Amino acid sequence: MVRGLYTAWTGMANEQKRLDVISNNLANSATVGYKKEGVTSQSFDEQLTIKIKDRSEPITGDRIIGSMSLGVKIGEVYTDYSGGSLRETGNTFDLALDGTGFFGVAVTDRNGETHMRYTRAGGFHMTSDGYVVNSEGNHLQGESGDVLVPTDAGEILVDIDGSIYADGEYVDKINLYDFEDYDYLKKYGDVMYEPVDGATEKDATGLIRQGYTEQSNVNVVSEMVNMIAITRAYEANQKVIQSVDQTLENSANTIGRV
Repeated sequence: MVRGLYTAWTGMANEQKRLDVISNNLANSATVGYKKEGVTSQSFDEQLTIKIKDRSEPITGDRIIGSMSLGVKIGEVYTDYSGGSLRETGNTFDLALDGTGFFGVAVTDRNGETHMRYTRAGGFHMTSDGYVVNSEGNHLQGESGDVLVPTDAGEILVDIDGSIYADGEYVDKINLYDFEDYDYLKKYGDVMYEPVDGATEKDATGLIRQGYTEQSNVNVVSEMVNMIAITRAYEANQKVIQSVDQTLENSANTIGRV
């Protein structure tokens, strides 16, 4: 019966983690470029069960009963990289990727070191000195490094291949990046990613749409349905704990007095 308490607890802990992930998805449902996360569950490794002599049957020594699972645990938290819908904004530096690939941005850490990070969030703007940056001030990367456009240009056009033109004059070309296996990407914040050991780059095939942003791929209705299912599963495990607790109480207080 004590094992029943532990098994039910693992179920509650598992559902709590799933709820945390879904809550984060819902919180970022309106975040440009956000990719939803999911959770897989798996059972603990089965353990060999041995019955020791407890006088319930006339045997001598220990006897193997079989194997059993000790409950459920989180398998992995994964990211769904499927594309989100494109929303037209009309803003010059709002860029969306139609297809696969990532924008590259240069992120400077607290030690002053600059690292490349990758994102689908294309809500950029131009600084007073002409650099194209995201909402956190990280510089968009092009063939010449940090993308820099003339501040006095009357019209800035970005072609589908990333080529930038200021008043009809070529300025730079936005770099796009992609990877063979997204399992080798680690999340950095909510909408950026960094490669880990084993990541292999490949040519990006996505097209850039100027004046659009890619919305998150979170389906709010689906996430709400999952949240209800998780809540019910959590309550079911609570009831198991209450039932086992009541049984233990009866064993100690009622049967023990007989």
